[in-house]
Amino acid sequence: MTAITMVEAVTQALAHELREDNRVVVFGQDIGVNGGVFRATDGLQAEFGSGRVMDTPLAENMIAGIAIGMAAQGLRPVAEFQFMGFIYPVIDQVLNHAGRLRNRTRGRLSCPLVYRAPYGGGIHAPEHHSESTEALFTHMPGLRVVVPSSPARAYGLLLAAIRDPDPVLFLEPKRIYRAARQEVPDNGEALPLDQAFRLREGSDITLVAWGAALKETLAAAEALSAEGVEAEVIDPATLKPLDIHTIIDSLEKTRRCVVVHEAARFGGLGAEIIAQVNEYAFDLLDAPVYRVTGYDTVMPYYRLENHYLPDVDRILAGIRRTLEYPA
Repeated sequence: MTAITMVEAVTQALAHELREDNRVVVFGQDIGVNGGVFRATDGLQAEFGSGRVMDTPLAENMIAGIAIGMAAQGLRPVAEFQFMGFIYPVIDQVLNHAGRLRNRTRGRLSCPLVYRAPYGGGIHAPEHHSESTEALFTHMPGLRVVVPSSPARAYGLLLAAIRDPDPVLFLEPKRIYRAARQEVPDNGEALPLDQAFRLREGSDITLVAWGAALKETLAAAEALSAEGVEAEVIDPATLKPLDIHTIIDSLEKTRRCVVVHEAARFGGLGAEIIAQVNEYAFDLLDAPVYRVTGYDTVMPYYRLENHYLPDVDRILAGIRRTLEYPA
C-alpha cells in the first residue's frame, strides 16, 4: 500500500464517495478542470464527469446556497471554498439556512452537505488566505465543525462528514497538507464524528490541540519525554460538538492542561474548552488551564507568520508554567 499525504487522502475519500453514492456531487471554484488550488480534487472530473464534479463562478454565497438546495432535495453536495478567508460571504447561508433547515421544517427536510475549506497559516500566502476563525462557526447551532490532522483522519472523517445527515464544515489545515505520509486503505471505513482522538498517552499533563498545531504540540510532548515528563495529547477533531469527556478523562490522570491553537486568543475555541473544564472538572485541576495561541492581530504576511504561529518553544514555555504552578 502506498503512503499518501493528507491532501491525497481528501481526494481518495471524495473519489470513494463519488464512486459509491450517486447522490454525491462536488463543486467549487477551479475544482474541476484544474483540480483545485491545492489539487485536492485532481482527476475527479476526468473520472466522474462535469455533471458531478463542477467548476463554479467566483461566488461563495451562490456556492453555499446551491449546496443547501441540493441537500434539501436529496443530493449529498460537497462544496469547496478555496480558502477560509473567502468564506465570510456564506455566513448568511450557513447560519440562517443550512443550520436551521431541519428545525425550520420540523424534521421534514435535512441538510446533508459538506463545506470544505483549506484553512490556517504557514504557507507564505497573501492576505485573506491564512485565517483560522473556526470558533466563529462553532458558535452556529446546527453545524458540525471538523478538522483533520493526519491523512488517515482526513480520509475517515471526510467519509463520515459526507454521510452525515446534517451540515458539516470540514476545515483542512493546509500547512500539513503534504507534511507527512501515511498508509490509508481505501476501504470506505469512516471514523466517528464527535469523538476526540488520544494521539499520545501520558500521565503528567494533558495537551489539547487540533489541525496543524498538533505538529508542534506533538514535538513539544516528545521534547518533554526526554526530560522525564510524559504528556498526553488529545486531538478533538470534531470541534463542534466537542468531546469534552475524553479531555476530562485525561485530566483525571494528569490534573494539568494546556490548550494550543493558532487562531487568535480572544474568543478562541480554547476559551470554550477551558470553560467546560472549569464547569465539569474543576476539582480535578492542580493548576489553571493555560492557552498557547496566535495573537489578537490580523494574520501577518510571511515575514512574521512564523512568529504568529505557536511554535515548540512557546508551547514548552506554557507547559512548564503549568507544571510549575503550586498544587
